[in-house]
Formats: sequence, structure tokens, C-alpha cells
Amino acid sequence: MSEGSVNVESRTSSQDKRWTIMAALLGTNTAILLFQGIEQSRDYNAVREVALSIIAAALPFQAIYFLIYTFILEHEAQLSSGRLHKLALASALCQVVSYASLIGVAVMWYETSAWVGLSFTLSSVLALFLIRAVMGPVKETVMAEA
Repeated sequence: MSEGSVNVESRTSSQDKRWTIMAALLGTNTAILLFQGIEQSRDYNAVREVALSIIAAALPFQAIYFLIYTFILEHEAQLSSGRLHKLALASALCQVVSYASLIGVAVMWYETSAWVGLSFTLSSVLALFLIRAVMGPVKETVMAEA
């Protein structure tokens, strides 16, 4: 393998998890925009319009996340620590905006039913806290030998 090629095996598990979450969110948001957009053209609803606008606003950030992720994979060895830090911040911002698209999904669920909307909102918040806690850096303690 040449020096400039990407070593896929060098990716960390948490990077893969973030990528998977973002891919699932992008797919879900795209599907919602497609199907709810078709419904919106048939039967206009102002609340649905707001929800779709929130979801649509997040899509470019989801795409940029994948561009940053790929750029880092391909060029990490050549990037300065300062540039890597800036890319990590941009990536984190893209993730936060992408997670915010769940607000648009929740708005649509609230339009369907207040109970469904509340259930979705609460479970989304809990799931985000759970996944962020699990994906945090692992600190292993080394026990001194007696």
C-alpha cells in the first residue's frame, strides 16, 4: 500500500459509529423530505412546511460532515494539528446541526399526535445522551502491580 493511500483499518470504532449514525440520519431525512414533500404538494400544511424546512436546512451539514470525514481519512498524515482541530470542530458542528433535524421530525410527529410527538422527542433526547456517553473516549485505569 502506498504512503498516500487510505488505511481503512486505522479508523477508530467511534469514528465508524458516528459515520453510521450520520448516514442513517441522512437517509432518514432524505426519505422524509421525499415522501412528506409529495404529501405536502397534495395537501398543504403549514406545520409540515416548517418541519420540512428544518430537515432540509440540516441536509447540507450532513453532506459536509461526510466530506470532512473523507478528507481527514485521506489526508490525516499531512495535516497539522491545528488544521485537524479546526476540522474536528467543523465536524462536531455539522453533527449538532444534523441532530437538530430531529426537531423537524418531532414537529411532524406532533402534528400527527401529541403523544406520538412527545414519545419521539423524549426517546430522541435519551438516545442522543446515551450514544454520546457511550461514544466518549474510554479512559482505562492501569492498576499498579503489587
